[in-house]
Amino acid sequence: MNVKVLGAANEVGRSGFLVNCNGTNLLLDYGVLFGRRGTPPQYPLHVKPKDLDAIIISHAHLDHSGNVPSLFVSGNTDVYATPPTFDLSKLLIEDMLKIEKNSHPFDLPEVNNMMKNAKEIGFKQKITKGNATFELRESGHVIGGSTVLVESEKRRLFYTGDIKTHGSRMLREMDLDIGEIDMLITESTYAKTEQKPRKESESELIEFANEVMDRKGILFIPSFSVERSQEIACVLRSSNFKHKIIMDGMALKVNEIMFRYPEYLRDPKIFSDAIKSATAITEHADRKRAMEEPCVVISPAGMLVGGNAVYYLQQLSFDSKNGIALVSYQGEGTPGRKLLETGKVSTRGKDLNVEAEVRQFEFSGHADRKELFDMIKKIKGNPKVLTVHGDSESCDIFAQEIHEKFGLEAFSPAVNEEITV
Repeated sequence: MNVKVLGAANEVGRSGFLVNCNGTNLLLDYGVLFGRRGTPPQYPLHVKPKDLDAIIISHAHLDHSGNVPSLFVSGNTDVYATPPTFDLSKLLIEDMLKIEKNSHPFDLPEVNNMMKNAKEIGFKQKITKGNATFELRESGHVIGGSTVLVESEKRRLFYTGDIKTHGSRMLREMDLDIGEIDMLITESTYAKTEQKPRKESESELIEFANEVMDRKGILFIPSFSVERSQEIACVLRSSNFKHKIIMDGMALKVNEIMFRYPEYLRDPKIFSDAIKSATAITEHADRKRAMEEPCVVISPAGMLVGGNAVYYLQQLSFDSKNGIALVSYQGEGTPGRKLLETGKVSTRGKDLNVEAEVRQFEFSGHADRKELFDMIKKIKGNPKVLTVHGDSESCDIFAQEIHEKFGLEAFSPAVNEEITV
């Protein structure tokens, strides 16, 4: 079994791994890496669609799914994922094409062609292709998100995609009952960081929301549309939060998709109660009206790049009664990072000081350092370990530490490197 690293080596983005099982080629993920504003997106190394026996999408986030349509310009390869992953991938890719017109090597016809070749599979459903079999397992990261287990000629590979070992309020924990493996490809995003326990983050957020309500303000929570927006609504609902909760933007479309797949949720009732008790904003006129009383507004984009977040930011930033709770990762060069570091927002070409109280809360969908090491401790066998999907320091140090702690052969591969077991 040979693995060629196509992307996500010493970087977070453009995941892609080509697994050759004695002539059968499986592509695990094929994503996008978004450059800083004004720079073009980057993609994994090119593969010829005709050489592929199957494409497997671990989950819907664009750094894993976003470049799959490029394989359908002329090709017709079978592409496998869970049903929610296909629905969400289509939504996110179409949104990406709308925002970044003409900057990708494909458009809607290729997205439709991808969906025509979609083969929906459930967790633990074994699929055979040529010399290989593969199956998906729960990852705890996003709805329908999965890890991938590949088997061929008594060699077994486990690819984590993105994982959250304990799951969340929304999702069950990661499934690690996978038997012995010969190779592990693991994400390393937070390999250097220990996150605050989720319960602490939740109670701090609830406390902040109540403080803002007590001073008759509005709390704006810019949030990723997939998973994070819904999780925050569930956190507030579970704490018997008494005030109105507004949901806006693409999160509403994600809500609809999630309602279709209750079996993929940890507790469908909590999700259903939280979303049904929130106020959905579908018209611009409703936005202003909804904010006439103290309330919480949950709306993408999580890093304040575009979306309805810009409107709420301009409406709410300049009154000290209001609060802004950042619950998503704030990438370098984004308006969210700027707000966090300087306390300023750009509006109509000027940088203005924000009067609203700004706080950041840890709600990562990724496993932190402790969870990653706990996962490796539970892995059976004596696998070669590839550390990917992290900055170069995270990938390098994580590999060294895995070798020191567990005696496993571990390294941080480069793009285009090939590894055989």
